[in-house]
Amino acid sequence: MVKRVFDIFFALTGLLLAGWFIVLLFILTCIDTGRNGLFTQKRIGQYGKPFVIYKLRSIAAITPDGKWQITKFGAFMRRYKLDELPQFFNILKGDMSVVGPRPDVPGYYDALQGDDRLVLQLKPGLTGPSNLKYWDEEYDLAAHANPVWYNDMVLFPDKVKINLCYLKKQSFILDMKIIAYTLIKKRFPDDYFNC
Repeated sequence: MVKRVFDIFFALTGLLLAGWFIVLLFILTCIDTGRNGLFTQKRIGQYGKPFVIYKLRSIAAITPDGKWQITKFGAFMRRYKLDELPQFFNILKGDMSVVGPRPDVPGYYDALQGDDRLVLQLKPGLTGPSNLKYWDEEYDLAAHANPVWYNDMVLFPDKVKINLCYLKKQSFILDMKIIAYTLIKKRFPDDYFNC
């Protein structure tokens, strides 16, 4: 209950302070991509329930070979996580929390087996413990010859482990620390979420 009240307060405060900035980014994104600046996608939420996530569009097009064409402005937004700001609305709707596992596309969290499925008890977050460790995940993946394999075999299993540990340790104080670390782009010590 405390977490939900904080989520609503945080999202409303964020929208009051940054609403004008989100609108400005939306307009710039429309111009930059030549498309609707709001991007929506199905993600997996708490208890495996799908929901629609809101982001600012950073991709102008997808090439015939399936590669994304990220614009320079889109890359800038992604670098500083500005494309995630519309998720304040997801928090208000109750689909997301301020702190929790970053929501993934179908085929990952919803496909977990055994005790790993306990991570689905958590509401997805705007930021979270694995987000702090893998802040530059997009660039890490791009540096590998087989990014899908690296994500599926290395990154995602580690994220599950970190998020399960967060599930055991979660508290209001820990959430405040994660938010503070996110704002200053600082990593938690690597062993903090070893349970």
